[in-house]
Amino acid sequence: MKKTLIALLTATVSASVFAHDKHQGHIVSPKNADVTPTFDIVHAKVVKNGSKLTFQTEVVDEIGEIKPAVVGELAGSSVYSYVWPTALNSADIGFGKDKGIVALAVTAHPDFDDTPRYDENQDGDYANDGNEWHSHWVVLVEDKQCPAGLKVRDIPEGTAPIVPVTWPDLPIYIDSPGYEPRFTKTELTVDVPTKDIAFKDDFNFDAVTAVLKVNASVHNPLLCVTGVDDIASGDLSLPGVVKG
Repeated sequence: MKKTLIALLTATVSASVFAHDKHQGHIVSPKNADVTPTFDIVHAKVVKNGSKLTFQTEVVDEIGEIKPAVVGELAGSSVYSYVWPTALNSADIGFGKDKGIVALAVTAHPDFDDTPRYDENQDGDYANDGNEWHSHWVVLVEDKQCPAGLKVRDIPEGTAPIVPVTWPDLPIYIDSPGYEPRFTKTELTVDVPTKDIAFKDDFNFDAVTAVLKVNASVHNPLLCVTGVDDIASGDLSLPGVVKG
């Protein structure tokens, strides 16, 4: 699994595109009886709507209904995620150039809050919302210490990298832009202003459901990808194409 996942994510972007209801650029994925329905992707797309891009993932059933169990502390806690890996450059979302694989992610994790500017559950406390589904940009890189061979890129102590204005002051390449995820019974959508990604609206993408975990020692690698439930394309070739 480790070598395969790394190879897939770092492979050359495929020129092939799947069709869905005659809409080129969408990705259709077959049902998989071995994957829990809430993480079993059947369709994904990114559509341009005026000044925003709508990222979409559809699963078999009950999307967003399963969240990680509470551990009680940051160390060793899990993160469940719906992710769109893209062909964007890290500079397109406000980080330095060529830092890794850029992905939009919608995550939930009950043991910590990494969106200090937002009060997702609207209770007046900005530091207790980790278990609410929320959005991030992340930059992924290879790390053989991680079970799936990938991590959110760490920021070494004492360095001062280029980061977005909504960076949550964590020592990893993660951004907390506040894009609100919307759920129906089977579908998740997130609207992203094109101005937030350097006005790019012509990139390739894929869709993944995955689990990440905080290192038990809370150090580099801080946040590892530990497992992948489903990959929309089947091979992480990023066949999706943004369409207007």
